[in-house]
Amino acid sequence: MSTLKIAIQKSGRLNQDSIKLLQNCGIHIDNGKDQLKAAASNFPLEVLYLRNGDIPQYVEDGVADLAIIGENLLVESQNNIEIVRKLGFSKCKLSLAVPKDATYRGVSYFEGKKIATSYPNTLSTYLNQQSVKADIHIIKGSVEIAPNIGLADGICDLVSSGSTLFKNGLKETDTILTSEACLVKSNRLTQAQEEILKTLIFRIDAVQKGKKSKYVLMNVPNEKIAQIASILPGMRSPTVLPLAEKGWSSVHSVIEEGEFWKVIDQLKNAGAVGLLIIPIEKMVL
Repeated sequence: MSTLKIAIQKSGRLNQDSIKLLQNCGIHIDNGKDQLKAAASNFPLEVLYLRNGDIPQYVEDGVADLAIIGENLLVESQNNIEIVRKLGFSKCKLSLAVPKDATYRGVSYFEGKKIATSYPNTLSTYLNQQSVKADIHIIKGSVEIAPNIGLADGICDLVSSGSTLFKNGLKETDTILTSEACLVKSNRLTQAQEEILKTLIFRIDAVQKGKKSKYVLMNVPNEKIAQIASILPGMRSPTVLPLAEKGWSSVHSVIEEGEFWKVIDQLKNAGAVGLLIIPIEKMVL
């Protein structure tokens, strides 16, 4: 029977979020302490726990069929692998930063200056696009300290909250790349493996759709049902059930998170009462 081998980060936040995603897809991983390889007990999937920087090459070579990696790593590695789905977690930015007291009026600030980074390929591409020539100093590890010790005039590094930059006396200037976790695949999958991948993607889509939606129940006067239904952006049409109290019904629907508060306000103004909002674990369309 065919199986898929999926590579994930050996340790760290991306590891935890990747395992959680697979678990939410109903896949049980039998993983003992310090194992580098583990099989799923209920799905044709084998998990490889690898060093983050090695994962793109393993996928390109076909050693791993799939991987969950940061988009920033994929862009930097320049490997020939395909993004199947963006997964919505581990979001960050790859940005330029300079000392907070520097006068910065644009990326031309870096002309002839030194930039410390762990992402030389991505940075080089960006600077070429901006027609800026700078000296790229490659550092593996804590890039933020480079300006403080005179090693560089600025840095290019991943930024989440910006607190690390602040602590090191730096300010963010230009965003080069926005990144999130991605499911990627090798170009060497067999037809049987592609079918397994379709099943996995179906489950991932159901989990992601559920996270982005809320199930809403409300009590509505019968004469207001048509108006309420016109407000709801639900799946097809809302479910309407009669209540024990004459002249009232319970209306059920789904609202996407991005529209949630706007729609809720409209529903209340239209006469809906007793609104109950329930998180959705998974949603299959």
